[in-house]
Amino acid sequence: MGTVDGKVAVITGGASGIGAACALALAKEGARVVVTDLDGPKAQQVARKIAEFGGETFSLAQDVANEAEWADVIAQTEDRFGRLDVMVANAGICVFGPVTEMTLADWRRQNAINLDGVFLSTKYALPAMRRAGGGSIVIMSSIAGLRGSAGFAGYCASKAGVRFFAKAVALECAGAGDNIRVNSVHPGIIDTPLWATIGVSTREGARTRIVDPQRAGQNDAPIGRPGTPDEIAAGVVFLASEASSYMTGAELVFDGGITAGALPRRQVKPS
Repeated sequence: MGTVDGKVAVITGGASGIGAACALALAKEGARVVVTDLDGPKAQQVARKIAEFGGETFSLAQDVANEAEWADVIAQTEDRFGRLDVMVANAGICVFGPVTEMTLADWRRQNAINLDGVFLSTKYALPAMRRAGGGSIVIMSSIAGLRGSAGFAGYCASKAGVRFFAKAVALECAGAGDNIRVNSVHPGIIDTPLWATIGVSTREGARTRIVDPQRAGQNDAPIGRPGTPDEIAAGVVFLASEASSYMTGAELVFDGGITAGALPRRQVKPS
């Protein structure tokens, strides 16, 4: 039996990267998994992978910022699996660029997905979890929600927003005594397809800035490499399971030491 055996989990943004890794990891640990993503065909591919090793799953095309779609996602989950125990609010985008070059449309689009999408994930998960007698909401933030980063002001704002949103809802649930825990996860430089999509619309037109996560991990993470989606997924499985039953309103940071502080220029080996 897995650590989340029998639980029912919805993973938004589950078609690739961290979301896909979470869906696969939860399924391998015994959860029944609903994979949602704006890219419906890719979400379906992830569900097929889960089905190949015997997992119970289905996928849905979903725009997390569209409230009208949320009631149907929850209804289909309960109709198919009878309950909802875990919500992994993972869907997100990153728009790069100085504040003076970021358009209001980009600002709003990023917040619609990263912030509004998390709000809606939680708003619609809570009643279903209460019907099930409890649950775990895992909100994907970032180390950009813990510290500022030049060129990522909009992204930092959205990820800091969901960080404190998680804490506030955790307190609401604790006060209600509904057995629902809410925690946030803060990845650092993780080798995912997201890096290839980081861009910003400027006065001269849209441009895309490609970041090499391998080089960034080697240069910026004290541990000397980027993280992997599977490493983040392991933390999500932990938060979804009863192993974290005394954790709520907390943060799990996976950043290879980036937020621990700066490395000295010259490393001194212990004698």
